[in-house]
Amino acid sequence: MIRWVAAAVLVVALAIGGWFGYRALTAPDPAVAPIRVEQDVPEAPPTGIETVDTSGAGPMIAGTTPMAERIAVIGVLNKRNGASREVRLRPGGVARIGDVVVRLRACDRTAPWEAEQLTGAFVQMDVRGPDRAWRRGFSGWLFKERSALNVVQHPIYDVWTKSCTMSFPATGPDTESIAGTRSRAPKSAAPRPDTTSGEPAVVPPSSAASSNAM
Repeated sequence: MIRWVAAAVLVVALAIGGWFGYRALTAPDPAVAPIRVEQDVPEAPPTGIETVDTSGAGPMIAGTTPMAERIAVIGVLNKRNGASREVRLRPGGVARIGDVVVRLRACDRTAPWEAEQLTGAFVQMDVRGPDRAWRRGFSGWLFKERSALNVVQHPIYDVWTKSCTMSFPATGPDTESIAGTRSRAPKSAAPRPDTTSGEPAVVPPSSAASSNAM
């Protein structure tokens, strides 16, 4: 009887020891920090920086391409290694190249009938630093023809506008079509002989008669 009791106690002790051993092996080590999965693109701008959305702001000429359907080409330069890339974005689009994220809010260019031609894009650039935190590096309009109007002051990355694909109507809003209109001014009639004075009318010689007389 004593042997059976001792065997039962041994089995119970082994079961309890095995359970605690399994918990010890599967429990996470408190000294090891959990791995944080980095997002490919930061969903929100850095704290304290306002995101300006100009996709629907401002009047547009009737017949032009809607803002959401325009396509901009933005150049991105890494000043450390001289590598440059191009990204094609629609307003609202986001692209990531390494530690830099480019957001396009809007793009626009002046109509063909305007005297001064400008091509611009509203770009926001977020850069990830050595501490793995994302910070806003630039936010504003960049013009292809006048790069000095807004300079990207970042020590590593640079962005600039290359093009904005959009269409315009055939004519401007103040253009008035005059096709098909004709002048209705009366034609000058040839002078008729005066028969009321009783004197013979003087008829000027024709060109043929003049040439014969000579």
